[in-house]
Amino acid sequence: MEKMKASTWQYAPPNSPQPLPRTSFLLSGPDLIPVEMANFEGEAISIDELKQLCLESTADDEPIAKIFLNNGNTKFSSRKPVLLLGELANPFQLSRLNLGIIPVLTVRIRNVCKTYADSLDSRMITPGIHHITLARTQGWWEGTHLAFATIEQIKKMIDWLSNGRQGAWRPVKPAEGEIMLEYDSLLNPPSKESIVWDGKTELCNAVEPPSTGPSFNISEVIVPVHTRYGCYDSRGKLIRHAHIVQRDFHSNYFRRGSSMKWQDILDVI
Repeated sequence: MEKMKASTWQYAPPNSPQPLPRTSFLLSGPDLIPVEMANFEGEAISIDELKQLCLESTADDEPIAKIFLNNGNTKFSSRKPVLLLGELANPFQLSRLNLGIIPVLTVRIRNVCKTYADSLDSRMITPGIHHITLARTQGWWEGTHLAFATIEQIKKMIDWLSNGRQGAWRPVKPAEGEIMLEYDSLLNPPSKESIVWDGKTELCNAVEPPSTGPSFNISEVIVPVHTRYGCYDSRGKLIRHAHIVQRDFHSNYFRRGSSMKWQDILDVI
């Protein structure tokens, strides 16, 4: 990924939520700047240490700490880790939300997956965008994005997802799953054939690639989840957005099933 204007990101909402950036990036106003993450020696990292690692990383050959200082953003310590799913990780959309400066890191999630919320957002295109929520799947892994955002930025994200429907989306902290920093930009999720279903529960039996970065506590991470209906249920199975792009989902799956309640797909604190 090269430095560019976020408005020129080639994958606007009609083509999302895939593909999204493969590398960590810094959104600074209209600018989309790739980030070179600093290395960390160790298998586990605290959130405070991860914040410091982020500040030590570089964007456009300049330390992120200096970029924040030059932009008048000195209170990085008060920022919260928030998992960005689907359109929230789309630089085109992030820029439109006018959030200001926000660093976004690539991470790996484990035993939880990204799946389609049972809702349709028709604000940007017709028939609309299917946003992404989080659900459990034992043995699963995939790459996604983690931002360090202010409370106000997170509130704007949730308000945008909810689109005036109070309580449709809610910021939660997961009580299950794992998360770690991911340095491998080519990390691929398990294949569709690796999912085993016994008629009640889905499991992934693929062999996971070795971790490339330290793990941290997922229960300290804020995750926006769809709480009105939860996620889409295709005859008892999840539709993982890693396997089915949203055009295919809308044409061949949406409204041909039912919804899973969000309390049944993810335990939260």
